[in-house]
Amino acid sequence: MKPSTFAIARRAALCLAAAALLAGCAGPEVQDYAREQPVLDLREYLNGPLTAHGMFTDRAGRVVKRFSVQMTGRWDGDSGMLDEHFVYSDGTTQRRVWHLKHLGEGRYTGRADDVVGEATGQTAGNAFHWKYTLALPVDGRVWNVDLDDWMYRMDARTVLNRTAMRKFGLHLGDITLAFDKPPRD
Repeated sequence: MKPSTFAIARRAALCLAAAALLAGCAGPEVQDYAREQPVLDLREYLNGPLTAHGMFTDRAGRVVKRFSVQMTGRWDGDSGMLDEHFVYSDGTTQRRVWHLKHLGEGRYTGRADDVVGEATGQTAGNAFHWKYTLALPVDGRVWNVDLDDWMYRMDARTVLNRTAMRKFGLHLGDITLAFDKPPRD
């Protein structure tokens, strides 16, 4: 039996509505920020000492843990290192050393001991979008969680960072972080 013209039109309308709904769920692209100032050049901003303060919120928005970070970045051409020292509100500490590579045209890769595989990112204007999988210790086990990380340069000293954390596509929570770069003499 051949479908009626009405059934075909209805099916097409449903497909179009579903496509529009999915497109509406798509997040921003880093190129959306290409004209925003001041420009975030990681080789310049993540060079020298930095401090940051942040918090992790669960999927309900409750603050689960607060932390501060002392960082030092160094670059040699297109190769960089960012040494991070975390102090958490419960008194625990952590160190992460990023080995970064600028690939040109605002593209970056990075590796760290607790990062599974390679992180990849792109800058445009004042924004940096960075994705990676983190091996996160949780209650004596290690979970590989996906991080969708956005950084926005606000002024010469400040970068705001917002990260969504997921496992198996399920939203676990968010990390909010404010970086401060001391003024240069």
